Amino acid sequence: MYSYPHSIENGAGERLTFSRRIQEPDGDRVVGEALVAPGAGPPMHVHYLQEEGFTVVRGRIGFQRAGQEPQFAGAGETVVFRAGEPHRFWNAGDDELCCTAYVKPAGNVEYFLGALFASQKNNGGRRPKLFDVAFLTRRYRGEYRMLVIPAPIQRFIFPLLVAIGSMLGKYAKYNDAPEPLRD
Repeated sequence: MYSYPHSIENGAGERLTFSRRIQEPDGDRVVGEALVAPGAGPPMHVHYLQEEGFTVVRGRIGFQRAGQEPQFAGAGETVVFRAGEPHRFWNAGDDELCCTAYVKPAGNVEYFLGALFASQKNNGGRRPKLFDVAFLTRRYRGEYRMLVIPAPIQRFIFPLLVAIGSMLGKYAKYNDAPEPLRD
């Protein structure tokens, strides 16, 4: 589905370059590099099926697991988030943060993040467009969850938005969306 390397940007200071997929007996691992501007990073989220790891090449990463205090790591240090572990990370330094990164098993992470980043970039880097967020988070709800969006909105409002968006033809761009790994 992808040729490597390929990069995505969100217009808000995050650039991910996926360099390759490595076939392993217990699932493909996608590896690459993350470049993050000072202060930038994703909100609290969870990958239900995937482990995610970062090794700091340069800069300082801030990270937080749900219910815990923020922590920090510098060059040469590795941070790993287990599957199902809510977390967030950000560039906690004054210069660009560069990390090598992996997600395992890869699943739909490239598609999901690529679509979210494209929507955010097309929306001026502020946040992904509402109809896109509703579609993507509903479709891949068994794989990912954005914890910054309250559960009642995701459970009750997003299905309505997806129905309206479908009637308005907003989702033709997702015709090639891979099937979710689980609902």
